[in-house]
Amino acid sequence: MASQSHVNRPIITLKSTEGTGSTYTTRKNRRNTPDRLQLLKFDPVLHRRVMFRETR
Repeated sequence: MASQSHVNRPIITLKSTEGTGSTYTTRKNRRNTPDRLQLLKFDPVLHRRVMFRETR
């Protein structure tokens, strides 16, 4: 029987809020974080850390 991990942990895309087009892909646990994820990550275009938001 196959596990249901893909249902609870979907692959999401994090996009830079600065408009550079930089993205990260990661997995998140829907049960722990049902809202959209926001993380402070490094933007290689701007060479500094900026906020990245989950896109759908």
